[in-house]
Amino acid sequence: MTRIDDTFARLRAEGKKAFVAYIMAGDPDMAGSLELMKGLPGAGVDIIELGIPFTDPMADGPTIQAAGQRALEAGMTLSKVLQMVQEFRSGDATTPVVLMGYYNPIYSHGVERFIREAKAAGVDGMIVVDLPPEEDEELCLPAQAAGLNFIRLATPTTDAKRLPKVLQNTSGFVYYVSITGITGSATPQAGDLAPAVAAIKAGTDLPVVIGFGINTPETAKLMAGVADGCVVGSSIVKSVGEKKPLGEILAQVAALSGGAHSA
Repeated sequence: MTRIDDTFARLRAEGKKAFVAYIMAGDPDMAGSLELMKGLPGAGVDIIELGIPFTDPMADGPTIQAAGQRALEAGMTLSKVLQMVQEFRSGDATTPVVLMGYYNPIYSHGVERFIREAKAAGVDGMIVVDLPPEEDEELCLPAQAAGLNFIRLATPTTDAKRLPKVLQNTSGFVYYVSITGITGSATPQAGDLAPAVAAIKAGTDLPVVIGFGINTPETAKLMAGVADGCVVGSSIVKSVGEKKPLGEILAQVAALSGGAHSA
């Protein structure tokens, strides 16, 4: 049982859906993003997705691309991302932290070293968007052997033939991408997603959370209503980019989490 497993079990017992928030590590700088990260659980965030900045983020929309660029320009590295998690863990031993990013920084860091350091820092899982199931031996299987969840994305183009392969070595939860395209690019429709979520649940006992395109409490409620939770990223990251005060951003997060939790 990981912190992710424990969190979903607790939420089920409480009759609640999960609210997952994404922020970019190091945006606008390490200190600022760490302060925001520390404030997320108090704003109702159940699981934190922490972005690893990368120079070529193919699945990210303009908002998150810009955040990654700001973080890189501020000197953010994978080692500093792990340091952020370690500092967060010194005051929070329960909120799950999932790293989200691309394989290149992990490969450059060294897979064995990354897994060892991530586990020691208090990371609970990872989403590596450019590692397909055919490459599970690269990172997925070693990570899971070390007790880290490896969370896989399913998309509207994941057909019935492909889905079992996607689910095969997934753990923690399944992240369903609600739209075809990049982050922050469109608004999903709950009625369109229910059959896709049902198809995933027919193939796994894992929770399913919906992400991409969720930017209001109302949309968060609708998306969480057809799944086990929802993910919000771009709208939070946009507020960071606009240099809104921390209290204002956390109030925005609290409103979004309230929508998800009321589903």
